[in-house]
Amino acid sequence: MILDREFQLQILRRYAEVYPSRTFEKWRALDEDERKVSANLFYLQDHGLVEIVGQLSQEGSLIYQGGHITAKGMDFLADDGGLSAILGVVTIKLHDDTIKALIEGRILKSDLPEPEKKRFLAQLRELPAETTKHLVLKLVDLGLDKAPTAIETIGTFLKNL
Repeated sequence: MILDREFQLQILRRYAEVYPSRTFEKWRALDEDERKVSANLFYLQDHGLVEIVGQLSQEGSLIYQGGHITAKGMDFLADDGGLSAILGVVTIKLHDDTIKALIEGRILKSDLPEPEKKRFLAQLRELPAETTKHLVLKLVDLGLDKAPTAIETIGTFLKNL
């Protein structure tokens, strides 16, 4: 196969050794198959891990003029994920009306008698945002108390993806 993970790792490590230099010209020392070298360099470039300067010959091999590893490539090699791991934090915000809608759905699906459902829904709709936040924290605590069941549910969900 032309794409070779071990070879790609060698390429990244070689570029990392000379970082921040913008060139490394001894790919033939790694592999004599120019088509394999070209395919793997372009593949790494397509994923944003390296940038190369060159062009393809008619035979499909790279006429290499230079290149370098990108910050994304350096982070890929880092044991801790580099700055990408720090900068790539995802924050999820749910507005209180979204949270209330989620809770309402659970109340409606519950086995509670209709008058009780209506009372709970009316009270829920009147809650101020800060009280809704407190209720959500209580629900999260309750969910964590049920951790074995929650972990089983997460496992089932992930298997079905």
